[in-house]
Amino acid sequence: MDITDKNIDGGKAFDWGKTSSDYAKYRDIYPQEFYDKIIGRGLCINGQRVLDIGTGTGVLPRNMYRYGAKWTGTDISENQIEEAKILSQGMEIDYCAVSAENMDFPDESFDVITACQCFWYFDHKETVSKFYRMLRPSGRILVLYMAWLPYEDKIAGASEELVLKYSPQWSGAGEMIRPILIPDRYLEKFELVYHEEYPLRVPFTRESWNGRMKACRGIGASLTGAEVAAWEQEHKKLLRKIAPAEFTVLHYGAIAELKK
Repeated sequence: MDITDKNIDGGKAFDWGKTSSDYAKYRDIYPQEFYDKIIGRGLCINGQRVLDIGTGTGVLPRNMYRYGAKWTGTDISENQIEEAKILSQGMEIDYCAVSAENMDFPDESFDVITACQCFWYFDHKETVSKFYRMLRPSGRILVLYMAWLPYEDKIAGASEELVLKYSPQWSGAGEMIRPILIPDRYLEKFELVYHEEYPLRVPFTRESWNGRMKACRGIGASLTGAEVAAWEQEHKKLLRKIAPAEFTVLHYGAIAELKK
């Protein structure tokens, strides 16, 4: 399903379903510290009912399943949900393909709503009241994010430049460590009780970093097949020049917790 937003990539259409296979293979990359930050807040554990919006291939529910929460995952892309179901075999996780704006779960269904790498895609004037209604008293919204740091990491910076060569309007470039932006309308119904931003070293091989970059919005989700193939060939050549067989890429993680 094509998505367009004038504030994202200059309005260029993108479709995560186009890159679902690469997403499933290469974007399950959050280190344990990322999950420990969630557990440390006492969230997504021990029988809590959690709704993961924009779940993609179910990375968050699958990796946190062992901590005892009851998970439901939603995503606008049917292809992403199908990959999530395949990867979650043997786990009791409910998945459905629906946009954040069109969800219709009963009142007070969840203790926690998570949104990882997707919060800025929502139409917040539609979602804020839904989230409030679906959360139990004192329920939490947990917004999560992780991004590479192109100005501080040579491999990330060079890779990002190559994305911009093929997708010059891509607005995912130029990340720096910063708090997650929470629109003011949420603060009318929720209290921001915690936020944290912290550096992370994430391990890769040349193949897995190439796959991670290919599965980003500026490449796999928006370019034609021929453009993706050309970018991939050039990126692999670049990595042979600048990267060892195994390496880490400097990222940062961010967390924002809102209380109903």
